[in-house]
Amino acid sequence: MEQNKTLGLLSISRKGGNVVYGEETVGAVTRAGRGRLVILASDAGGHTLRRAKSFVAGTPQPLITLSFTKDELGTALGTTSCAICAITDVRLAQAVVKTLGDEEKYAQLLQDLDVRVQRVEKRRAEEKAHRYNVRHGKK
Repeated sequence: MEQNKTLGLLSISRKGGNVVYGEETVGAVTRAGRGRLVILASDAGGHTLRRAKSFVAGTPQPLITLSFTKDELGTALGTTSCAICAITDVRLAQAVVKTLGDEEKYAQLLQDLDVRVQRVEKRRAEEKAHRYNVRHGKK
């Protein structure tokens, strides 16, 4: 059941444009600092694993390996197979980690994502207040 939720969230994320997949696109997104969560398939090759680790090395972007195969991950993302993908939206990354279930294993990652979500919400509220002030004048 939990697997269906995780794969469903990944599918929705792809349809919303919040997931990129493939080594080259994931590399570009992580180098730009926009990868909120990098996901690796359980049967990904050693070269893909090394590249994924090098993509996130020295950055706060987390890398997790899911229990899904390349075919299962690919099916959820609308392609034949996918060894590596990256989520670019912090809220969706948080939701995907929450659906994985293992609370102790991902506790630190969830804490980090919670802090990032709070920062994003604060920034959006500030932008909304700024737009209001520009239109109506500051009171």
